[in-house]
Amino acid sequence: MSADREKAFVITVSDRSARGERVDLSGPKAVELLENAGFEVGSRIISDGAASVEEALKSALANGATLIVTTGGTGVTSRDRTPEGTRAVIDFEIPGFAELLRLEGAKSNPLAVLSRGVVGVASGNRALVVNLPGSVSAVEQGLGTLLPLVPHVLDQLRDGDH
Repeated sequence: MSADREKAFVITVSDRSARGERVDLSGPKAVELLENAGFEVGSRIISDGAASVEEALKSALANGATLIVTTGGTGVTSRDRTPEGTRAVIDFEIPGFAELLRLEGAKSNPLAVLSRGVVGVASGNRALVVNLPGSVSAVEQGLGTLLPLVPHVLDQLRDGDH
């Protein structure tokens, strides 16, 4: 990875995709959008569950990611534990970001309010972690909302000027 581009990492959280029973469409869409925004991007598919999310986030952080986007596991089923795994890794939440993502999502899909996704900062104020729902449309809308704000947030994480 080049030194001058921000490193992003996409984690698809899906039991079925991890088992090869369903093609992951949301992860590749996130990768495409992040690459188009100038990020160098890696990706991984993992099973649902807090422990698997926590491990994948720690691995992405250890590999230098400054923006990590998860897709999937933010709903209310018994296996949807992406927020719990994320909270185990982040230093603090940015609730306004998560609220904005739900608000914007609800404009086109009222079920967006069911997302329990969180947004926060990890690794001693070095990386932004964002939970998005698992659909392609949620990824498109979420990153469309998020990406214009990311450069400012990453600058702030480096103690940039307001």
